Order: sequence, then C-alpha cells, then structure tokens
Amino acid sequence: MSTAIQDSIIADIKLAPEGQLKIDWVAQHMPLLNEIKADFERTQPFKGKRVIICLHLEAKTAYLALAVQAGGAEVAVCASNVLSTQDDVVAALVKNGVTAYAIHGCSEAEYHQHINKALDFDPDLIIDDGGDLVSTLHSDPKRADQLKKIIGGCEETTTGILRLKSLDAEGKLSFPMIAVNDAFCKYLFDNRYGTGQSVWDGIMRTTNLVVSGKTAVVVGYGWCGKGVAMRAKGLGARVIVTEIDPIKAVEAIMDGHEVMPIAEAAKHGDFFVTVTGNKDVIGKEALANIKDGAILSNAGHFDVEISKPALHELSNGNVRTVRKNIEEFTYTDGRRVFLLGDGRLVNLAAGDGHPAEVMDMTFALQALGLRHVMEQGASLENHVYSVPAEIDSYVANLRLKTWNVGIDKLSEEQERYLNAWAE
Repeated sequence: MSTAIQDSIIADIKLAPEGQLKIDWVAQHMPLLNEIKADFERTQPFKGKRVIICLHLEAKTAYLALAVQAGGAEVAVCASNVLSTQDDVVAALVKNGVTAYAIHGCSEAEYHQHINKALDFDPDLIIDDGGDLVSTLHSDPKRADQLKKIIGGCEETTTGILRLKSLDAEGKLSFPMIAVNDAFCKYLFDNRYGTGQSVWDGIMRTTNLVVSGKTAVVVGYGWCGKGVAMRAKGLGARVIVTEIDPIKAVEAIMDGHEVMPIAEAAKHGDFFVTVTGNKDVIGKEALANIKDGAILSNAGHFDVEISKPALHELSNGNVRTVRKNIEEFTYTDGRRVFLLGDGRLVNLAAGDGHPAEVMDMTFALQALGLRHVMEQGASLENHVYSVPAEIDSYVANLRLKTWNVGIDKLSEEQERYLNAWAE
C-alpha cells in the first residue's frame, strides 16, 4: 500500500474514505464480479503479473481493478477521460494498494503524462478504453522494446476497437487484443440500456429541465443511439434520428422515430445527443441552423463529435459557464446554445456513468477476457479477437443465475432434429 501511495499521482489521499463508500455500494450491486473476484482469489490467474487499466475512474471501474488485483496482479490505473475521474474513488484505490495516475479536470498535457506514467509501470497485460494505451505504445519509438513484453489485453469501447482494427489491418498490432465491445453481453445491454439510462440521467441532473414534450435529436443509431432514442421516447420526447447508414435509418423509422439530415434536425431539436464515434457530426452548418436554447451533449468517447471550434466561431468567443458542466455560447445574432460537460461523455463528465448492474456484465467480460488472454496469449497471434462465445454465454447465464431465472434446454431428440438435414 505504501508503495502505491508514494508512486501515485492523485488529488488527495484523504478523500479515500468517501471513495471507499462508493466502491462498497457498487460491490453490493455487482454479483457477477463478486463471483469472479472470489474465483480469482482462489485461482490467482494473474499472479506475478502487472496490469494497467485505463478506464473511466469511478466506483464500478475501481471494483474491476480490485477484482483483477485479487487474482494476484499488481495493478495500476489511469483515466481514459479527464472529466470522468472521481478523485475520492481514485484515493480509495490507492489505499487498497492500486497505483493510480489520475486527477479530475487535469490538463491535456497532464492527461498524457499520466498515460505515460502508467506505461512506465511496465505492464504484462492491459485493459484499454478508447485505445490511448495501445496508441501511445505503438506511436512512441522509445516503447518499442516494451511492446515485446506485453502478453495482450482487452478494449472496452467502439472507438478503441476501430483504432485497434486499423492497426491490425496495417499489420502493426504488436500483441493480441480482445474486442470486449463486440460481445453480445456488452453491446446489447451496456451500449443500449446502460447508455440510454445514464445519458439522460446526466442531462437531467445537469440541466434540471423536463424532457417530456421536447424534441430530442439522436445523432447515430447504433446500439448506443438506439438506447438513447428509446429512453428519450419513454420520457415523453419527440425523437429525431440522424444517420448515414440507410439500413439504420429504416430501422429508426420502424422503431417509431423521425429521420432527417442533421442540418434540418438542428432547426427542431431541444436536446442533442451525439453517439457516433466520429468527428464534427454536429458541424458548423448544423450549428448555424440550430434553434435558440438548444442543449448539446455527446455520448461518444472523444470530445470531437460536436464542433467546439465552430461554436466558438459562431459566438465570437462570447462564452460563459452558467451552471456546473454547462457552457453558454451566445451567437452574434443573440441565439444561445448550451454545451454540456465540455462536449465530453455526458453520462460520465456530468454523471456517474452506467448503472452498476449493467457494468457488472461488461466488467465480467473484461475480467474473464483478460484471464483468457493470460492463459492463451502464447497461442494467439497479434490480431483483434472477439470475446469467445463460451465467455459471452457464461456471463449471460451468470446474470440469469443472480436473478434466480431458469431457462429451457434442448432435449437429445430436439438436438438431433435440428442437426439432421433430412428431417
């Protein structure tokens, strides 16, 4: 523990008791991770290994770090977002012997310093969110030798997987990575139900405004977009979806939403949520069309989906903070537009992230995926892999078990019937 305190870069170790209460609370609501943690304590799959975890540092992530630590690993953490770090939770982790490099609201330069300090921890395994660890490892020539030591790791989110697959396609990925976001138990539940609930939780607690009767524009209709749109509709909003994919656009219409280009939707929206993983999806043209009083938020990994340079240009720098996590941009024609959480992940920058029960499934996948890489690393080539189907199925069955729900099984005769082409 003393080494972790000495080596860490955090806000204040005295915040640890408050952070521990948060960790204790989520632990009561994460039965899957509880069972996996107990198994790790018995089997010690990571004994003698060093693990870096780069995720949004709040209580649920902290409990994942402690589960990995229980498996025998020395663990270090760093943040994947400068505004999602909860300093009290980080302090509690350090009190538990986890080395940490993260401070809420740090500068961009400090953020990258923390990434590099974590990599100096010399990991054998990594858990990444958005690909910053992997990107730094592969782009810094000074870390070329370090690449050879790393057994592999897991990636949490869509944005990170896109970066990994780009590296893989160029033949430059230096160790195997598990694409956790591609697992059924991740995107069907975390992306859809977790994002759907936590985004509106972040928006509502930050603005203290009603959603019912308003128009919500959801930019992107992937699994996260589906969840955000579904919850907006449930809250009583008129929902407009913007898309580039005709199939997803048809799906949005058949789910009961309107579809139109973003430049047109900008004229109607009261709330905007971007969930694409791409840059400038609300760009200058849309921002020039936007209605007075519109509230802009992002639920994609990086703060590039809403064009902040265009906002500053259209407002001629007339910006002020009107409420915690709300910036007001006053255009030269008098219109006011409000940006939540500096355009960063609104559910984490302005909230507590996904519900504990949802992240329980995702972090079960992370923990088991990391163990899979540890056990199979020598036989895996340097590519991006899906979560093995047996792990995905195990997590789903474990979820049902914690709900005390049973399901049917095929009889031998039914299995023969399904597998016999002539019947």
